[in-house]
Amino acid sequence: MNNETKNNAGKLKIIPLGGLEQIGMNITAFEYGDSIIVVDCGLAFPEGDMLGIDLVIPDVTYLKDNIDRVKGFVITHGHEDHIGGLPYVLREVNVPIYATKLTMGIIEKKLSETEDLLKKIKRKVIKFGQSVNMGEFRVEFIRTNHSIVDAAALAIFSPAGTVIHTGDFKVDYTPVYGDSIDLERFASLGKKGVLALLCDSTNAERPGFTPSERTLEHTFDTIFGEHRNTRIIVATFASNVDRVQQIINAACKYGRKVAVEGRSMVSIIDIATELNRISIPENTLVSIDEIKNYPPEKTVLITTGSQGESMAALSRIAFGTHKKISVGAGDTVVFSSNPIPGNEKAVTKIINELLLKGADVIFQDAHVSGHACREEIKLIYSLVQPKYSVPVHGEYKHLYAQAKLAGELGIPKENIFILRSGDILELDENGAEITGKAPAGALYVDGLGVGDVGTSVLKDRQRLAVDGIVISTIVVDEYSGSLLSGPNVITRGVIYVKESEEVIAEARNMLTEAVTAAYDKGISDWGRLKNIMSSTLSDFFWKKYKRRPMILPIIMDV
Repeated sequence: MNNETKNNAGKLKIIPLGGLEQIGMNITAFEYGDSIIVVDCGLAFPEGDMLGIDLVIPDVTYLKDNIDRVKGFVITHGHEDHIGGLPYVLREVNVPIYATKLTMGIIEKKLSETEDLLKKIKRKVIKFGQSVNMGEFRVEFIRTNHSIVDAAALAIFSPAGTVIHTGDFKVDYTPVYGDSIDLERFASLGKKGVLALLCDSTNAERPGFTPSERTLEHTFDTIFGEHRNTRIIVATFASNVDRVQQIINAACKYGRKVAVEGRSMVSIIDIATELNRISIPENTLVSIDEIKNYPPEKTVLITTGSQGESMAALSRIAFGTHKKISVGAGDTVVFSSNPIPGNEKAVTKIINELLLKGADVIFQDAHVSGHACREEIKLIYSLVQPKYSVPVHGEYKHLYAQAKLAGELGIPKENIFILRSGDILELDENGAEITGKAPAGALYVDGLGVGDVGTSVLKDRQRLAVDGIVISTIVVDEYSGSLLSGPNVITRGVIYVKESEEVIAEARNMLTEAVTAAYDKGISDWGRLKNIMSSTLSDFFWKKYKRRPMILPIIMDV
């Protein structure tokens, strides 16, 4: 029994509210007695069929229903899929936030842009090795390595036992900034007894070890050395401060000025500089407006857009819509990232556009992952020796790969749990089982609206995108209900403009016959008339084009 917890007095509940069906929207609740703590609160980016949706955030109904017991959020690191939901969720779940230095700096920047949340929310910066008491829980922050500085694993102590949540991690013995992952602490906790391990599954399918971030030092040196006579543009993740540091180091070595483009990139570099998480030599950085004052071969541009985002700086540069930067022959563009699954087509489109404009594009061997591969995952399991394995962070295939690995390491099949969002896993030293389901799912952010766009609205948007819309109108007498004018028919996204007049006239004639016949039968009820208008036009366009456009009948009275 773990000496760092009280005597077992009940079962611990682990309730993932997101992050187990996709890469993104990570959020997990831990509950014991009258206390609930929440690890991370991320967002997901919309899939291709989520037309008009800006962001996807987790449904936190369970937290709102139990708000009196929620003690706070503990955050593993500053990536959007772990903190991006906070500005939305904190409006309804106003509890303290605990995070490491850079992570908190990024969070505070986000909250300062959202109403008065920064003033309303309590925050505390936690150092590695430090613990915070939260009701029945005590949470210790453990140093790990990832593609962002100040990433942490969490040791969650409860009366039922100790749980370790790795967060996103890899084992990097030569990190660009700070120290290597604290394997000694993982081993120490393992010797004392760990009830469950929640481990990053992103690279669980990949054999071997993830290369150190520092291996890219030679890569960038080679790229800069071989392209001395071109301007260099490097696209990478805004949050990868270590990557930016290495690009700046190479730029300084070869006597180049550096400009940064992309709102998120500028913001995070400002925060990292202020918190001493990045070192930029004096007179190295110049603004986008100043970079034109230097020869192109003496400049480097670090930009967002490595994932093909349509509004990111690199996309605007590639398609010629950026107001201050153009690209062409004499430019070398480096993609220092791998496409996230689903983004491959968007990235390829930008690469093709850059090549067409004459730029030299490097999109291989300029990136290393921030996630642990199989051997690193095996190392953590060997050190921690958990009783239960709960793979997290990834699609089902990633979770399955880690579950299989855990089995190979000797964890009994009945002690390995591949959860789904909302599952309630209750566990202690005597056993574990899924006992129920909590409300969980996704809320769509559309402009200023949060959660007001549901599945039915998305289906309507998809139908409009595929088949268009037909609007039909009639005007009736307010008192007698008799038909005064119409029907009129308007289409959008249904038929080619040149043939529309003839087709619309045909549709109008058919609709006129149907409405007139209805009136002849004494039908004047608006509901029945709208149904007749809809079915008539639906049948017409199906027979004519084998399409089912959205039909919107409108009746006005005068």
